[in-house]
Formats: sequence, structure tokens, C-alpha cells
Amino acid sequence: MAGHSKWANIKHRKAAQDARRGKIFNKLIRELSVAARQGGPEPADNPRLRAAIDKALANNMTKEAIQRAVDRGAGNADGDAMEECIYEGYGPEGVAVMVECLTDNRNRTVSEVRHAFGKQGGNLGTTGSVAFMFHRQGRLLLPEGVTEEAAIEATLEAEPEEIERRDDGRLEVVATPDSFGRVKDALVAAGIEPEQSDVGLYPETTTPITEPELAGRVLKLLDRLEDLDDVQNVTTNAEFADDVLDQLD
Repeated sequence: MAGHSKWANIKHRKAAQDARRGKIFNKLIRELSVAARQGGPEPADNPRLRAAIDKALANNMTKEAIQRAVDRGAGNADGDAMEECIYEGYGPEGVAVMVECLTDNRNRTVSEVRHAFGKQGGNLGTTGSVAFMFHRQGRLLLPEGVTEEAAIEATLEAEPEEIERRDDGRLEVVATPDSFGRVKDALVAAGIEPEQSDVGLYPETTTPITEPELAGRVLKLLDRLEDLDDVQNVTTNAEFADDVLDQLD
């Protein structure tokens, strides 16, 4: 399960880069609006919206800005007719890549995604070509020093899927998307504030990347895809060795 943790590290590292580039707020607003439109404006009744709000708050979006995005989605205002689509493809050396998009023009989006794959030595796949390698779940990273007994006691009634120990010794609580909010609330109520929490796609199995040159090529593809305005999230089954990432920093 180490690959899950390492991909989580990559996701958070890249999210920080997105925040510095000022790109993440537009993506967050889109997700908030679509989640509210599809499931309603009450986060207690809409797990997807709850996860989107948590992510927006973690990225320092103001409560006022979050509420505006939710209200806009719930009211189905003009300009919010966004369509969800997921594209699957292969990067350098055949690593699997999932690209989640929100778009008002599917033709434009698929063209841009296909171009990004092609420019970085990958190719766009057909529906189902790599989706079976991934599953959607919530993950909550606990602070250093939290024991497994404490985590179990705090979350037992919220029914997490499992509690895993990462390579660095810290614990990570795994939840379904629907139970993610309950699990997080239970941890906070017990005085355990997760250091990182997110709902997204995670690979079932991983492809080790041990060569800096290959790692650089794969990361360039991920960056190029994430830079596209219509792309919300990019996930890969590539597992980057820590020493390789250190050489790329």
C-alpha cells in the first residue's frame, strides 16, 4: 500500500505548486458549483460537496467565496452548465493516467488532453483502458504520534474502511467517499486534526519509477495536463522513489 502514500505525497506537492500559480481556486470553484448543483447545497446531505468544501478551506479559500460558489451551483446560474468527463491514457513507459475534467465544450477538452499526451510521449486511451486500475476513496493523514488504538477508538462508529501505516510511520485513515465527512468529524471531535485529507482516485497497484529521467518525463506530462483549464484532477499509478524525487526538487 506504500504506493498510495507516495502518490498522496505527489498530489499534495503538486497542489501546493498549483496554489502558488494561482490556478487552484478556479478548479475549486468549479467543483463546489457542480457538487452543489448535482447533490444540493447542504454539505451534511452531500458528501461530494462536503469534501469540496474541506479542500477549499484547506487551500485558504474564504468561507464567503465558498458560499458564493455553492449558491451559484445550487441556483444553476448561467455559465454553470459544466459537463464531467474522465479521460484515460498512458504516459511514458506505459504508466496509467486518469484525467478528470469539468468542461462546457467536450470537443475542445478532449483535443487539448490528447495533445498534451502526445507532446509528452504518451497517448490517450479508450474508455476502460486503465480505469480498472484505480478506485475512489477518501484518505486522512494523521499527525505523528497518533497511535493506532487512538485512531480506531476515534473513528470506530464512523466506519472507516481501514487504517494503514505509511512508510514514515504515520497513520492514514481510509474511508469511502460517502463516509469521508463522518470520519473526519469523528477525528476532529476526538482532538485529532488530520494533516492532510482528500477524496480522489488512487491506484490499486503501482508502477515503480526509479530513473530520474523517466520521472521527469512523467511529471512533465502530469504538469502539462494539470495546466489545462478544463482539467480538475490528474492521477497516475506511477510510484516515484523518494531519492528520485529529491533529485528533481
